[in-house]
Amino acid sequence: MITQDQLRTVIGSTAYDRDGDKLGKVGQVYYDDDTDQPKWLTVNTGFFGTSENFVPVQGAELGEDRVIVAYDKATVKDAPNISDDGHLTPEEEQRLYRHYSLDYGHGTGTTGTGAGDVGEGRDGDRTRGAVGHDTSGPTTDEAMTRSEEQLRVGTETRETGRARLRKHVVTEHQQVQVPVSREEIRVEREPITDANVGNATDGPVISEEEHEVTLHAERPVVETEAVPVERVRLGTETVRETETVGGEVRKEEIDVDDQATRDRS
Repeated sequence: MITQDQLRTVIGSTAYDRDGDKLGKVGQVYYDDDTDQPKWLTVNTGFFGTSENFVPVQGAELGEDRVIVAYDKATVKDAPNISDDGHLTPEEEQRLYRHYSLDYGHGTGTTGTGAGDVGEGRDGDRTRGAVGHDTSGPTTDEAMTRSEEQLRVGTETRETGRARLRKHVVTEHQQVQVPVSREEIRVEREPITDANVGNATDGPVISEEEHEVTLHAERPVVETEAVPVERVRLGTETVRETETVGGEVRKEEIDVDDQATRDRS
């Protein structure tokens, strides 16, 4: 059982279930209104610690930096949803007793304390050193706690679209310059010499004669060949950028209503 003297190390420490799974931070300790003994812990669970569940102090063990409760994580998270308003009514406490299979008895309710209430006892004992008294409930200490909401921002990954590679055939016209060659007639004349006089006088002296030469020319020939030119694949890369998000938050403000000053003015 966690005692009053151990309370300072309990509030704000991390709670774990009996199997060693992390539950969350301990927010408050609730005391029995009759015996002033600690009976319940509130543990901040859920996303960003937005849920607060009541867990029995009974069977809990205190380590160096943790509180180990006597129940598993599923049982704690399924506990009745009860508002953490500083006090449990007998009806609310009975619902918790049933959930954790504990013997309720008659019960008169419990009162919760946070870190600022440690070591003061309950009700009358907590008023020692306090200036004035609370008009909205039992006097706790000499100060009023001001709270405010804060934005807790995270990120989530979701699908924004898909991309795919598709190959199709297009036809385009290309022009290529190709060098070609052709033969042309060139008339060559040579004088009669001793070397060629024999060939020159071979045949009739005066006659008609024809001589034929075959001409050749190159022409372009076009054909196609499919060859691989590159490999294409899809990949992804992460681009970092900053977006501005906003939300409505509430905060408490404390005003001073000084009756004595108003009476003097």
